[in-house]
Amino acid sequence: MSTGSDAEMAIFGEAAPYLRKSEKERIEAQNKPFDAKTSVFVAEPKESYVKSVIQSKDGGKVTVKTESGATLTVKEDQVFPMNPPKYDKIEDMAMMTHLHEPGVLYNLKERYAAWMIYTYSGLFCVTVNPYKWLPVYNPEVVAAYRGKKRQEAPPHIFSISDNAYQFMLTVISTLGCERGHSGIHWPAQANRASK
Repeated sequence: MSTGSDAEMAIFGEAAPYLRKSEKERIEAQNKPFDAKTSVFVAEPKESYVKSVIQSKDGGKVTVKTESGATLTVKEDQVFPMNPPKYDKIEDMAMMTHLHEPGVLYNLKERYAAWMIYTYSGLFCVTVNPYKWLPVYNPEVVAAYRGKKRQEAPPHIFSISDNAYQFMLTVISTLGCERGHSGIHWPAQANRASK
C-alpha cells in the first residue's frame, strides 16, 4: 500500500488529514521505542482491552502494568501481543503483525480519534460513523480517487466504488458488449455462459 507523501496527499485538499497520517506522524511512530516481548493488550472489564507492559509471569498468570499505571494480574489467555507502533492507525489491518480483536479495536479507535473513518481489513472497507460532517466527500476527493487502484490511495468508499466501476468497464470491453438505447446488450456467448 502506498504511504503517500504529504505532497501527494495535497490532491485530497482539506480532506487529507482525515484520510492518512502525515509523514511526520509516520516517522515518529517508526522511531517510537517498543519491546515486542513485553508490550501487550490485556482484557479489562471497563475498557475492553488496555495497553500494558508485562511485569512478570507465574503459573499461567501474567502481571502487567497498564498505561494508566494500574497493576493487574490476569490469565495468560487474556494477554495479546501488541503490534509495533509503526502499525498504529494502519490503513489496512490485514497488514498487522498480530491480527486479533484488541489489535483491530485499538486501530479503529485510534483512526476514529483522528477522524479517519475509513479503514481496510483485507478485501473489506470498514467505516465508523463520525456523527458529523467531514470534508472527505468534497468534489476534489471524488476526483482524487477517480481511476486509482485501491493500493494507490487511502481507504475510502470512493475507492471501492471507482474500482468496481473500472472493473465493470473492463468486463464490458472484454466481452465486446454494445451500448444501445435500452442499455447494454450482452453478446450471445456471454448469455449462454451465464446459464
